[in-house]
Amino acid sequence: MLAYLIRRLFAAVVMLVVIIMVVFGIFFLVPKWAGVDVATSFVGKQADPAAVEAVRVKLGLDDPIYLQVWEFFKGIFTGRTYAAGGDVTHCAAPCFGYSFRSEQAVWPVLTDRFPVTLGLALGAAVLWLLIGVSAGVLSALKRGSLWDRGAMVVALAGVSLPIYFTGMLALAIFVFGLKWFDGQYVPLDQSFTGWFGGMILPWITLAFLYAAMYARITRATMLEILGEDYIRTARAKGLREGTVIGKHAMRSTMTPILTMLGMDLGALIGGAILTETTFSLPGLGQAVLNGIKNQDLPIILGVTLITSLAVLVANLLVDVLYAVIDPRVRLS
Repeated sequence: MLAYLIRRLFAAVVMLVVIIMVVFGIFFLVPKWAGVDVATSFVGKQADPAAVEAVRVKLGLDDPIYLQVWEFFKGIFTGRTYAAGGDVTHCAAPCFGYSFRSEQAVWPVLTDRFPVTLGLALGAAVLWLLIGVSAGVLSALKRGSLWDRGAMVVALAGVSLPIYFTGMLALAIFVFGLKWFDGQYVPLDQSFTGWFGGMILPWITLAFLYAAMYARITRATMLEILGEDYIRTARAKGLREGTVIGKHAMRSTMTPILTMLGMDLGALIGGAILTETTFSLPGLGQAVLNGIKNQDLPIILGVTLITSLAVLVANLLVDVLYAVIDPRVRLS
């Protein structure tokens, strides 16, 4: 088990280095090949040429690409100083870049918004796992029943309806119509009750989409597993149905569910843009949307790296859970 974990951790570190190099190249090297002046995108097209040149010098855009990548890597661990003549700006470690549009380091922006996105992703994940997996298992066990057909109709609706539609519908009904919620986000450190109340609708809206997908996958996987020889053998040995389903069938069913969870949760931690925009949540998704509107490349780069890191960590945890659920993974 330890050797397996070391291999997966080493592979994750290598992948993270590759991701940083690729993402950095996409944001800084590809525009240069396309004839786009990155410095101009930082300060705006109407900026004075002297200001553009000053930004180019501070960012080191005239340096060789390998030196730019090295400075970016080094800045993550030791911080970085941007200097052009007498104009000096220091970005403390971990430095994921400096936004010359907002005149602030990227990392504090990310850490300020990250708890909002993390709370949204984790809360919704708990809901969609409980509802989606439970609905899928019951549908498989009651195949062809009224419950099965009704659950799959609801799941199809959840997959088909976009988040911004269900989000606006939830706001119209529960905030403006019934007035059960005020629709305002309250930071957790100010009021747990206010925070919880402000997150219920975003959780339900986000979970409705994913629970529908998880219910369909769970049902299909469970139906396939229930027809396996080892399930029939377990029943022939006289094991209780609860033991057959809970101990044998569910362990195999959870393998594709964990795969989906790792990808979905990692991507959501990088920012659920539509949900955060619909409910005005100050998370990473809203930050990257503002960065796109303002052409603020450092913010977009920082959120992209956080998203990649979140997916990488989530998949690493999934690999560990694989080894716990299925011993064959450790042996392979």
